[in-house]
Amino acid sequence: MMRAIATFFYVGLVPVAPGTAGALAALPVAYGLHVLGGFPALALATVAATWLGWLATRAVTVEGPPDPSFVVIDEVAGQWVALWPLSFGLWMAGAAPTLFPWPGWVGAFLLFRLFDIWKPGPVGWADRLKTPWGVMLDDLIAGAMAANSVLMGALVAHVGMGV
Repeated sequence: MMRAIATFFYVGLVPVAPGTAGALAALPVAYGLHVLGGFPALALATVAATWLGWLATRAVTVEGPPDPSFVVIDEVAGQWVALWPLSFGLWMAGAAPTLFPWPGWVGAFLLFRLFDIWKPGPVGWADRLKTPWGVMLDDLIAGAMAANSVLMGALVAHVGMGV
């Protein structure tokens, strides 16, 4: 079961770019969570994925590299954090739960992958921890950086440009 969680139900076993595949697989699940329960459901699922991801990463890395490429639950949790501003904003506005604008999704995905691959500042620090917590933390920080960037983009688009 821990391998299924660590690989986000085997998405992490794809032969090319498993981290990107994990982040992509996180998108429709995030949409479903938002539709079913708004931001609280997405936030709760992110906390659960982080906790379960830490446990699963501990279990599958006992006798191997500290951050194998097949572990993608960290990308899922980080991608969900990157989507928090979109989900929270729609939930607070009382918008229909099915309204989830595509520019925000695309921006959250691209920015999360950028920060996750580039590993600027605190993302790189967490990645160098080489522990199960570090595996999760670098993606959560990359997700938070992407979320902040999405929020700034939304402010520019909706307030600055009146879109």
